[in-house]
Amino acid sequence: MSDQPAPKIEFPCPDYPIKVVGNNSKDFRGYVIETVQNHVPDLDLTRVTVQESRSGKYVSVRLWITAQGEEQLEKMHKDLKSSGRVHTVL
Repeated sequence: MSDQPAPKIEFPCPDYPIKVVGNNSKDFRGYVIETVQNHVPDLDLTRVTVQESRSGKYVSVRLWITAQGEEQLEKMHKDLKSSGRVHTVL
């Protein structure tokens, strides 16, 4: 094991990846995009991808944003999780 600390993120951080996992529903992608756009108005929709789980029960939405700071990321995470529709935000 390494004793080195994890690298510190420098903001703004372009190409910051986010993966949001929830139950598969027709409007989940739209919900995730709308919620993220509240925090990232210039979200590039061409870089949003959606993938279903093998069973089809879950879906993950991947986005790449320019993260402006930890506060922005924390608020976005809280908003996504508060719906009860999102299982995980990575």
